[in-house]
Amino acid sequence: MNNNVRTVSDTKRAFYTMHSRPLNSIYRRFVEELMVEMHLLSVNVDFRYDPIYALGVVTSYDRFMQGYRPEADRTSIFDAICQAVEQDPEKYRQDAQKLQEFAKSLSSENLLAWLSKEINLPESGEFQGVLDAIAANPKFKYSRIFAIGLFSIVEIVNPEMLKDEKQRTPALEKIAAALKLPADKITKDLELYSSNLEKMTQARQVMQDILAADKKKREQREKEKAAATNSANSTDESSAN
Repeated sequence: MNNNVRTVSDTKRAFYTMHSRPLNSIYRRFVEELMVEMHLLSVNVDFRYDPIYALGVVTSYDRFMQGYRPEADRTSIFDAICQAVEQDPEKYRQDAQKLQEFAKSLSSENLLAWLSKEINLPESGEFQGVLDAIAANPKFKYSRIFAIGLFSIVEIVNPEMLKDEKQRTPALEKIAAALKLPADKITKDLELYSSNLEKMTQARQVMQDILAADKKKREQREKEKAAATNSANSTDESSAN
């Protein structure tokens, strides 16, 4: 038995060593949950990295971290998460981008047929091997992040379909059947993902409203202070005359 398997505490410690600036409070939970999920997968013997998983990591990170301030910290935090689980952040970004570009080159029909393994596409290159390996692996380690990656590929070419449950459900079930994935888990994970994104959007809006209200109060106080100073100066001038 290997006693040197990294623990969640090891990963968190590594993260906070690499990114030592405080995390903005409304984003902290997401950052830690993503990092823990990636950690648990990275130490699982059945887990295999692939570009769909990479796209899931990159998409969920970029969406949840929208509006993070200071903006420059977004890159540092992403890099630290990947490095804390002993992964290369640049590889994640590059693999996710290549997969996105490939998806953009296809029609919605061809992409769905390809993901459902109804057709092989000559231009799919390495991605064909990825799909074949997933379908052929009875021990494939499914994850919520992988589901987000799948969702993101389809969203690139047909975002409207994903908003319509009558179209979305059968399409995802077909893909799940072809790749031998748990369709019910995919559906639940994507519903939770969408719900959490909505909650984050609302939390961001509340934070913006609070900051805007604070700024307005500050400006009002400064105006009142300036008015009081001007009034006092006017009174002093009148007295002098």
